[in-house]
Amino acid sequence: MFYRENGQFKTSYRADQQIFPIAQDRWAILALVAFAFIGVPLLADEYLFRAILIPFLILSLAAIGVNILVGYCGQISLGSGAFMAVGAYMAYNVFVRIEGMPLIAALLIGGLCATLVGMFFGIPSLRVKGLYLAVATLAAQFFCDWAFLRIGWFTNYNPSGSVSVSNLNVFGWRIDTPQEKYLLALTFVVVFALLAKNLVRSAIGREWMAIRDMDVAAAVIGIRPVYAKLSAFAVSSFIVGVAGALWGFVHLGSWEPAAFSVDRSFQLLFMVIIGGLGSIMGSFFGAAFIVILPIFLNQFLPWLGGLFGIDVSTAAVSHAEYMIFGALIVWFLIVEPHGLAKLWSIGKQKLRIWPFPH
Repeated sequence: MFYRENGQFKTSYRADQQIFPIAQDRWAILALVAFAFIGVPLLADEYLFRAILIPFLILSLAAIGVNILVGYCGQISLGSGAFMAVGAYMAYNVFVRIEGMPLIAALLIGGLCATLVGMFFGIPSLRVKGLYLAVATLAAQFFCDWAFLRIGWFTNYNPSGSVSVSNLNVFGWRIDTPQEKYLLALTFVVVFALLAKNLVRSAIGREWMAIRDMDVAAAVIGIRPVYAKLSAFAVSSFIVGVAGALWGFVHLGSWEPAAFSVDRSFQLLFMVIIGGLGSIMGSFFGAAFIVILPIFLNQFLPWLGGLFGIDVSTAAVSHAEYMIFGALIVWFLIVEPHGLAKLWSIGKQKLRIWPFPH
């Protein structure tokens, strides 16, 4: 009863096309964002920030970037980890090599460099699609892994191959504590999620979806596949690159190329598939599933073993975690192939006519 549109009249096309046309949605999102900015820093402890909240926010941002390419434009990519690495290493280089470089500018420059790399490796999408495109983008992953491991300039000629950043500040505000890092990541996520949501509702977003649904028909009605595909690679790589820079600067602080391995690319792809292809909200659901479930299993399995008097070793927990995690992913894709966002949409539709029959 509380989730109804009774009395909410739209008197213009602009009002009807709002991001959240239902007033309850707008108020709920505003309350959620306000609580994230004000309530969470007051209530959460350091472990929650470092282990769950900060990784969840940054991976959500990366998943939004991947969803633009895979979910909205239909171009399969397995090079997301490479674009995150480009964003992280180039942001590091401009940050340490240019005196007085602002942190925000360094993060955005890392995203721009990832954009150029993404567009370059997106050129094969003009001729190939599907699994062939996935293999072509996988080449970006292997090339970037090799480059950041073997070319000393990227790591400032550090013999160990790892890099680190310190003394982070934004307009004189020092970013030291987990709460401050969380707020910085949250600000980026809110801004980029809003921009991405508006972008996919614009003309270029409709072009991406037309290419995804049927590229030949889209070309016939005047949509340029070259522009649509490369723009999707550019926007996706930019967002993923900024997320990679945040992952290195805010979450890790010190990292090496293994932090952006091919496993990261598969992880982001799983987030998009589980959360829901072609859904900004689904990117958050998928990131929450991927981040929280392993932590939950790591705590739950030893407790369950102790309940039955079984001594569960760390190695056994690790193996069982992978098995259960994989089985849950397969089960979920069979039960709801459209992702968690579809379940969320179905729940909202049921609420709109509850308690009447569906």
